[in-house]
Amino acid sequence: MPIDLNQNLHQTRLKNGLRVMLKEIHTAPVTSTWIWYGIGSRNELPGKTGLSHWVEHMQFKGTQKYSGDDIDDLVSRVGGYANAFTSADWTTYFETMPSAHLRSTLALEADRMVNSRFDPADVETERTVILSEREGSENYPEFRLDESVQQRAFREHPYRNEVLGFREDLIHHTRDDLYGHYRRYYQPSNAILCVAGDINPQAVLGDVEALFGEIPSVPLSPIIPNPENTLEPGERIDMEGPGEAHYLEIAWRCPSASDPDFFAYAIIESLLSGPSSLNMFGSGGISNRTSRLYQALVEEDLAASIFGDLSATIDPGVYKVFATIRPDGDPLAALNAIDEQVRLLCASALSATEIERAIKQASALFAYGSDNITNQGFWMGYASSFADYQWVAEYLPRLRAVTPDQVLNAARKYLRAAFRTWSGVTARRRGRYSATHW
Repeated sequence: MPIDLNQNLHQTRLKNGLRVMLKEIHTAPVTSTWIWYGIGSRNELPGKTGLSHWVEHMQFKGTQKYSGDDIDDLVSRVGGYANAFTSADWTTYFETMPSAHLRSTLALEADRMVNSRFDPADVETERTVILSEREGSENYPEFRLDESVQQRAFREHPYRNEVLGFREDLIHHTRDDLYGHYRRYYQPSNAILCVAGDINPQAVLGDVEALFGEIPSVPLSPIIPNPENTLEPGERIDMEGPGEAHYLEIAWRCPSASDPDFFAYAIIESLLSGPSSLNMFGSGGISNRTSRLYQALVEEDLAASIFGDLSATIDPGVYKVFATIRPDGDPLAALNAIDEQVRLLCASALSATEIERAIKQASALFAYGSDNITNQGFWMGYASSFADYQWVAEYLPRLRAVTPDQVLNAARKYLRAAFRTWSGVTARRRGRYSATHW
């Protein structure tokens, strides 16, 4: 039976601007607490990239009340799970815990909203950690390709920024840079607190008022980037590193999550490369073997694997297709095959049968990612970070309402040459990546 995502949902806003979303789910004595901040790489200026991700790290280093070890112990000793993520549009922290420990979780998040220490020694420790993370990522051609595509797709918009930050910026950030970023953005008026699970909403709201209600908000002047439309032409990449496979990434402009075209675009993705999960916690094991690109490339031995990625974003973003090509394969042939499938998709009316299958696959993937307490806690804040909660509550009906004509019109609108870029890398047999002219 489909889950009614609006059932037992309670929403309010505190006087200091903190948005509160509570959802009763009495299937198990568990709660999932999420706090979302409207800050990510989208809000970082040139020369200041990576601040949001670095602040995320610092939030686990402790406050005046809780040491870093205390934070770990608070969760682990009761069998809970906690983590944090930074994206282009948001930063979130969450804890899934036995419901008896919910107030302790809320107290932790309230405390680190205002009292994180940012000890200079911890700042330097994390500088080493993050630089190592950056250097480790650069060893993978997939990372280098993706970064290249982002920077070609966005010449001015901060979506061009890697969430990790650029190395030259990471070297020069100071403790004051990080602490100033924290004080500016990690505050009630820029936050959404979500609790899903075995709760009494009135009791939880009382705890939230007591713990968060007196935290002051400061004036917030968010960066609002200008949208970009065209993309730069594709390029090859010079790389060195171990391995023999070839890699290819192609991107097309796609609408923001709040754009009505997004739902038709989700069906385009399902048709071309198979649906991707908007939820970081649940894929449901949906295969992309029926997708056009899988059949045209993998089944024809032009690629070893192929997958797509469509993300829900505040501003117009990009839809990406990533292909791995065997050492004896031809990247140019794979690129041409992808372009041919896009051309065919845009060339003529789509069959109702194919559209129906794509809708069912995308719907199933969404449903698999909405079926437990942690996932529902995630969806409340995630959808509200770029639209509102009704976006996720209405997702399945809107997806199922997409028509073949809407898919065709969206394909012709977005899958155009001016909205396409690519990057590719080939490898020598001796294990060093090398560029070739395509």
